[in-house]
Amino acid sequence: MAKLEAKTKENPKLQQETLTDNRLSLYLEYYLGRTQEAIINKQTGEHELYTSGAMAGKPKYKVTHIRKKEYLNLYLTNNPRTPVERETNRKILELAKETRLEREQELKADRTGKRISSTKKINFLDYYQAYIDNYTKRDLRMIKASFERFKDFLKIEYPMFQTNIKPEQLNKDMMILFVEYLESKSTGEGALTFYKRFKKVIKYAVEHNVIAKNPCAGVICKVDEGALKKDVLSMEEMRTLLSTTYTGQNPQTRKAFIFCLYTGIRYCDVIELKYSNVDYSNRLLTFEQTKTKGHSSNSWVNIPLNDGLLSLIGEKPPKDDYIFHLPSFNMCLKALRHWTGQAGIDKHITFHSLRHTFAVNILNNGANIKTVANLLGHSGLKHTEKYTRAVDSLKEQAINSLPELIL
Repeated sequence: MAKLEAKTKENPKLQQETLTDNRLSLYLEYYLGRTQEAIINKQTGEHELYTSGAMAGKPKYKVTHIRKKEYLNLYLTNNPRTPVERETNRKILELAKETRLEREQELKADRTGKRISSTKKINFLDYYQAYIDNYTKRDLRMIKASFERFKDFLKIEYPMFQTNIKPEQLNKDMMILFVEYLESKSTGEGALTFYKRFKKVIKYAVEHNVIAKNPCAGVICKVDEGALKKDVLSMEEMRTLLSTTYTGQNPQTRKAFIFCLYTGIRYCDVIELKYSNVDYSNRLLTFEQTKTKGHSSNSWVNIPLNDGLLSLIGEKPPKDDYIFHLPSFNMCLKALRHWTGQAGIDKHITFHSLRHTFAVNILNNGANIKTVANLLGHSGLKHTEKYTRAVDSLKEQAINSLPELIL
């Protein structure tokens, strides 16, 4: 077994543990001080005292030493036998020792409040994870997904950085390759969605002086945001879906799906709807969109309610409550896909597809674009125009479905 010679005063210390596959996992062990807690006699409720020896008459304390582990995701070959294994171990150990020294300097800086003479180095992957750990907004799932995409990209294109990459090692050439990777691995607006979240983290790092220059500046993800990429249901498919039920179908998820299909509401909004959002006398639903809350003057949406929608909502209970009690997003998505499968609909339908279906079908039935934009809660017509393009495409398909005209 490889032995690590750590000086007793080093903090953190570089340690290792043997895994089940016989590899050696390297980690840092921090000593963060100790706590002292008085030992109280349970019967008398008084502080216990030593009764003999040099400490006789003095109070007893329980001392707890505080330690923390940081696993480095670096592994050594146990008992290396070949020159390649020994050389690999040497390089990995050098990297681990360098990381240990950086962490020691950071720990000293944190304790003294003084800047260390050498530059404070950060592993951007750790920084990204810390950003995720402290992130509280509703697109957390996409922030996490963008991180996974970036780590996968590093494994393929920059394997030397897959566990540790410094902020200054992020450059424009790398970002161009990352965007190309996203575009090759994603469909629809997926690449753009991941890249937007990635840039959000980069911007935060720049603002907090972790990165000196934004490496994403001038690097564009070439996705046509004006094109509608998701599948939508036709009017006939909507009727088929509504007439389809199956054993074990959750009535709450079914109602919520239909409500989204007939209002264009997002999943993140439908799960937050309460009876207090419903004006029964004026037959109106009013709510603030989660996506634009706090940073748009057009975040409030008003949707007229017909008899069908009011029947889905039901009567107002004595105490305010959520209208739809739904399981997790993934469970809802599975239920939706099972339902469309039972209805024989061979399309990839998601919650957002229901929103697209609503917009396309009411436009196809004669609604003007401004009305649709208001119902969807869009601040302008830019995002609504993609639905008019989809309607034009459907009209073209309808014309082309006629028998060939031969003169």
